[in-house]
Amino acid sequence: MTSSASQNNEKTVEFTEVFHGVDVVMNTIIQFLEQTEGRIDACVDYTRPSLAIDILVLKKAFLAAKKRGVKLRYITEITKDNISYCKQLMTMVDELRHLDAIKGNFYISETGYLAPATFHEAGKSAAQAIYSNVKEIIEHQNYVFETLWSKTISAKQRIREIEEGTEPEFFDVIIDNERARQVLIDMTKSIKREALILLPNDKALVRIDRLGIVDALLKASRDGATTKIICPLTEENSKIQEKIFKNAPDIKILDSDISPYGMYIIDRKRFLRAELKKPGAENFMEAIGLVVYSNRKITVESFESVFQLLWNERTLINELKKTDLMQKEFISIAAHELKTPIQAILGMSGLLKHYPERTDEVVEVIRRNAVRLKRLSTNILDVTRIESQTLKLEKERFNVRDLIPNIIEDYKERIQNTTNSGVELIYVSTSNKNNPIIIEADKERIIQVISNLLSNSIQFTSEGHVSLEMAAKAEDNEAIVTVRDTGIGINPEIKPRLFSKFVTKSQQGTGLGLFISKSIIEAHGGKIWAESNDINGRGTTFSFTLPLVDAIEAGLNGKRSLPNE
Repeated sequence: MTSSASQNNEKTVEFTEVFHGVDVVMNTIIQFLEQTEGRIDACVDYTRPSLAIDILVLKKAFLAAKKRGVKLRYITEITKDNISYCKQLMTMVDELRHLDAIKGNFYISETGYLAPATFHEAGKSAAQAIYSNVKEIIEHQNYVFETLWSKTISAKQRIREIEEGTEPEFFDVIIDNERARQVLIDMTKSIKREALILLPNDKALVRIDRLGIVDALLKASRDGATTKIICPLTEENSKIQEKIFKNAPDIKILDSDISPYGMYIIDRKRFLRAELKKPGAENFMEAIGLVVYSNRKITVESFESVFQLLWNERTLINELKKTDLMQKEFISIAAHELKTPIQAILGMSGLLKHYPERTDEVVEVIRRNAVRLKRLSTNILDVTRIESQTLKLEKERFNVRDLIPNIIEDYKERIQNTTNSGVELIYVSTSNKNNPIIIEADKERIIQVISNLLSNSIQFTSEGHVSLEMAAKAEDNEAIVTVRDTGIGINPEIKPRLFSKFVTKSQQGTGLGLFISKSIIEAHGGKIWAESNDINGRGTTFSFTLPLVDAIEAGLNGKRSLPNE
């Protein structure tokens, strides 16, 4: 730089020169700092403070200039990531100030203007720089610097805001995709409580995974943060879906349609919205267009409302799809279930005319199928009442043990008339059978629940036994009924939805029995659950509880319903 300047009749020759190469540019910056005597004004982006500290020759040049009495004013964007460097820089310059979204780097003295090229990779020195001592250029850049300086805030204020978490509101339009990428990464790493993310297409999930965003979301989830993602789910991002489900099952993802933009809301404090410019691009910076970034409360809350509306809409659509599928499956199952007893009744009715000598046998078949038909129609009606909240309970106080003999005999007879005739039905009581267990409930509904559980166990048990157990827990003031079998166990695929409507893996049955049973028990203030009997999944245990009523209060023989068991 010095060799390029010459003196002619005490008049400085004006020139502008471009320098190339990292070492050449660095030497030019150091020369600029060493040769300036009056003042230096610097305006640099958020990546530069670290270079001024970490590159020792550059740091020494700043310190030497200050020692010589050069007045140093320095503008940069102070962030959570560079705050430690900025604190050190405050000791090296006369005044450090903060300005949001600075992009571009230049130095000005009374006699020169130096502009290292705009940086595309954080943490690395520029490989090109422009130097000029043209008076008009220096004056113009002085004006630019003073304009920017008037919009800054002190470094101390900005550092205090960051450390205390009380930053001023801002609304930035980001056109530099490298900065947008870094902002998104920083936002994600800062998650404390919640992340709401809307992705525009299936490839967007792959793109943010390459940025490390998904890994940051997994970490935040493990630390207790809530994460909701709306994204088109396809084969394109199936591996990322699997990665999330496997490592952070609490992260909720909803399938969606393609959108023209992506949206990120972090902790209800910061918001970033990016237009989708190139949907098929492999990396984030190529894919996005204009980006809006803000912490304005009204802006964040507005877009949070938009996200929640979209989330609720997608949840409803997904539920409607599931319901529609289940209803179609139910109609198919119910049609089959209705058809079987109806055909049997019609067929047996015709036999009565031709084989009067077999009347008793035929009538029994008709009766059995009529009972089956009634049970099916009752289940369908019960589901309708449960969902419309019109299911009524006719409660009375009674000894639940009194229900057992008739239920056992009924099901022993049913077992004999099925292919499961080798299954043994056992009644087990953990206490004296003479001690009553008094509950206040709808007797017919409790019989219905016990019958549903027995039917379910017998249906899936081809050998071994099905046991019905009854007990009273004095410490919990509840009766507990258990049906245990040695059958095939609970299918892992349906286990999470076992008590939902239309859930069944059987070729017979509508999948309504357990749903109805759960609704009845919960309506009585009890609870119902199921579990596998062994680690191999063989055998199932269904249990339900009901609140007890004291037998003395009930006036039944002066006996208590809470025996010492």
